[in-house]
Amino acid sequence: MLIPIGISACVIGEKVRFDGGHKMNRFVTEELSEYFQFKPICPEVGIGLPSPRPAIRLLETNGEQRLVGSQDSDQDHTEKMVIFTDKQIPKLQEMCGYIVCAKSPTCGMERVKLYIENGNTLAGGTTGIFTRKLMEQMPWLPVEEDGRLQDPVLRENFVFRVFALHDLYESIKDNLTRDAIVKFHSRYKLVFMAHHSISYQSLGRLVATINEWDLEEFFIAYRLQFMDAIKCRANIRTNTNVLMHMQGYFKQLLDKKQKAELADLIMNYRKGHLPLLAPLTLFEHYLQLHPNAYLQSQRYLNPYPKELRLRFSL
Repeated sequence: MLIPIGISACVIGEKVRFDGGHKMNRFVTEELSEYFQFKPICPEVGIGLPSPRPAIRLLETNGEQRLVGSQDSDQDHTEKMVIFTDKQIPKLQEMCGYIVCAKSPTCGMERVKLYIENGNTLAGGTTGIFTRKLMEQMPWLPVEEDGRLQDPVLRENFVFRVFALHDLYESIKDNLTRDAIVKFHSRYKLVFMAHHSISYQSLGRLVATINEWDLEEFFIAYRLQFMDAIKCRANIRTNTNVLMHMQGYFKQLLDKKQKAELADLIMNYRKGHLPLLAPLTLFEHYLQLHPNAYLQSQRYLNPYPKELRLRFSL
């Protein structure tokens, strides 16, 4: 089953840009397409602009950000874009992620040029109109720019969050029960330890009160806190803590040589000499020899298909 993902149409290769071209991302089209079902949207074409077309930009005037023609600020597309966006976002509620086009005045996620009346730009930039409203109205949704997907850490975190949100939806599909949510939460305990230890504690307290909530309201609150927690990226230090925690489960099961081998791999990962995949592979081997239901259930060990090769650089 493919995971539904929204995407800027130009990033998937559609020739919808102002210059009549596209910004096809090969990682998206050649690797993610095996797992994701993309819903391409070009907000600018969506409001009736042709391709090719005169360039547009964001202009701050009278305290407002307006979407106007780059050469003619009297060509104001703001209201049409707001109407289009408000119609589109309700159709995206089943999406598990969204990939947007960097620097676009409609789709950019960060540092989009924001002009002022004298032709200069404001430091720090802004967010494109469509993406800003998307992130405001669906704050739990993983959103990433095409350019940032070139960074292996950002790429891994985005893909992981997409698979995690899909896992959450599948876990409660036709079965929104307290037991289903508790079981889902239990599978992510090591993930929380790696990504955000404070959320590991706060989410645990939230789940402990589940019987006091209306279930639909609890799911909404849990989804937001869960996705906020895993948006924090794991790093060598936090991953090492999880590896050492897992190591404790084998204290009475491994012989002296095996313990030394595992400790050596963890230490070499901690020093940056080996990728995370090295100690995890050995853990999987030991779990085959010494099954442990709790560890084997942990999504930390298999957060997404190994074929994506995202942990080679972590």
